[in-house]
Amino acid sequence: MAAGLGIGILAAIFVVTSIIVYYMARFIRIYLLISKFQGPPALPIVGNTHQFSTDSREFFVHNDTVFNEYRQKTGGIVRYWLGLKPSLNIYAGKHMEAILNNSRHMDKGFGYDFVKPWLGLGLLLSSGKKWFHRRKMLTPAFHFSILQNFMDVYNEQSNILAEKLDAFADKSDPVNIFPLVTYCALDVICDTAMGKHINAQGDSDNEYVRAVQGMTEITLMRFKSPLLWYDPIFRLTKAGARHNKYLEILHGTTRSVIQQRLTQSAKPSDICNGDEGAVAGKKKRLAFLDLLIQMHRDDPNFTLQDIQEEVDTFMFAGHDTTATAMSWALYLVGRHPGVQARLHEEIDQVLGDTDRYVTSEDLGKMSYLSLVMKESLRLFPSVPAISRKLDSDMILDGKLVPKVTDITLQIYSLHRDPEQFPDPEKFDPDRFLPENSAKRHPYAYVPFSAGGRNCIGQKFALLEARVTLANLLRRFSFQSTQTIEETKPVGEVITKPATGKILLKVSRRK
Repeated sequence: MAAGLGIGILAAIFVVTSIIVYYMARFIRIYLLISKFQGPPALPIVGNTHQFSTDSREFFVHNDTVFNEYRQKTGGIVRYWLGLKPSLNIYAGKHMEAILNNSRHMDKGFGYDFVKPWLGLGLLLSSGKKWFHRRKMLTPAFHFSILQNFMDVYNEQSNILAEKLDAFADKSDPVNIFPLVTYCALDVICDTAMGKHINAQGDSDNEYVRAVQGMTEITLMRFKSPLLWYDPIFRLTKAGARHNKYLEILHGTTRSVIQQRLTQSAKPSDICNGDEGAVAGKKKRLAFLDLLIQMHRDDPNFTLQDIQEEVDTFMFAGHDTTATAMSWALYLVGRHPGVQARLHEEIDQVLGDTDRYVTSEDLGKMSYLSLVMKESLRLFPSVPAISRKLDSDMILDGKLVPKVTDITLQIYSLHRDPEQFPDPEKFDPDRFLPENSAKRHPYAYVPFSAGGRNCIGQKFALLEARVTLANLLRRFSFQSTQTIEETKPVGEVITKPATGKILLKVSRRK
């Protein structure tokens, strides 16, 4: 018996030793490969996480300084260690293309795990065959004929925003437009995604509004606090308790709306078949939710839980991002009177002295407005960085990058490459004239990502932004009262002002 026990102990020791040796050899290989890339000095065990300030602005400025320092030395690649996990930050067009145009490396990086409790495995977070099937299924929901159905919503909500701003017009004190634009975008996405009017512009203390904002803040806090990356620790914190409370509100709201729309849902075929009355008639206005419900009826494998994941994904991805784009565009226009004068002239030529709704045909004639939006998204991309997780080794810049490496695509820094955008901090919409864009690297400008996993809602966002800007600029002139340094841009989940303020003086146009 003793001999058998001894053999068992030796076998256990052998197994444990083999496992330890395997993981040590694996880590040594990863370490040696990643060490071929340059980056800030890292400490044992914690890596570079000790440099991650919990102050958002400080964290953002530090990273921007590091990326500028290494741009010339490395051609746009910086190595970090997230504890024992390797990470490469890339911000050059050729490296962006290597990742975004690669059909193998499409899984999201670890930071996205923090929103999984809210979004589940919807289009943003799913991978593999599930993502491919879901993307193929949802793409028709963003067809031009469907987006046309939302033009009334864009106009209605932006006109409400204009009425709000009118109360501040021609006064000496500036108004903080950032929260006002955010509430407008939230009303748009609730109306278009769920078919639910929450009136955020009239009641910003709405429970659902607070929950959306609270979840976004907690997601960012977790990313910047390595201890909170671990769910057992996070659940014990006050933030973990708030997180659960917000989840109950968010999921409860979407479940309730889904149940209501199951009995009230309009027919997507009305629009898909070109029924103009369905497009124009408010009673038949579709939400994305109606399209999802029809997909569920056509294919029961697309469950009610799947519907909830996609609605929650639309809500998460579709309001703060667009609000940020519109707010920074207004700020930049307010800092550049010459640009604003050209916009006023173009908008006046197309819309005349009327208060009619802006149409898609009108937008097609506002070419300078499109250039302004593109340049604004270059300087202030709504999402400053995205990440991918390698599922196999790959070659990047002539070096082998091991599987499990997190690749962070630094869009904010990419858009400031002086080789692609001379004098990169200058606001110049004419950069995007065809003759000025022709020689630019195709992956030097990716405000909505690129490749197979690009943003499915980019046309939706640009339509909303351009309609809103047109409706505001037809009525007002804007003057920015802050320098860019005073707004303190920060790359959190979105590119936002660290102060929460974008201050503009508003004047009625004569």
